[in-house]
Amino acid sequence: MNEPIHRNEALQPLSREHHQGLLLCWKIRTGFSKKIETSLIKSYADWFYKNHLLLHFEVEEKHVFSILGNDHELVKRALAEHRKLRRLFENETEVTKSLGLIEELLESHIRFEERVLFNEIQKIATQKELEEMELMHAGLDSGKEPAEWKQEFWK
Repeated sequence: MNEPIHRNEALQPLSREHHQGLLLCWKIRTGFSKKIETSLIKSYADWFYKNHLLLHFEVEEKHVFSILGNDHELVKRALAEHRKLRRLFENETEVTKSLGLIEELLESHIRFEERVLFNEIQKIATQKELEEMELMHAGLDSGKEPAEWKQEFWK
């Protein structure tokens, strides 16, 4: 069995947000398996994207990835995956296909960031960089289940 990852406190809010992203993937899969109307799954995915994921991407891109630099191969991969995920969420023509690809790519992307990218960032981040990251997250309510969504099709 794999040893648990010891996440620096400064990165823990992002890891909690990652957990919510993994729940989104599970909800999409569950919706498909329960034969829920695609438009309802898409509505929830769009809501989650606009209210949670876009800000999460912005924080990572502006404040976290900069520790390694945009020319670092791991950061290049993460940025490319963010771009692809944005395109998939914004695609309105092949909704079922896009939702399936979102579910697969988002889960893979989160696992990559948690198991590889964040570990690399933790290795080289200075104490000052970690403290700045922690201060940036101090006022955010991250990692909580979105309470505003009422149509819980996944239950």
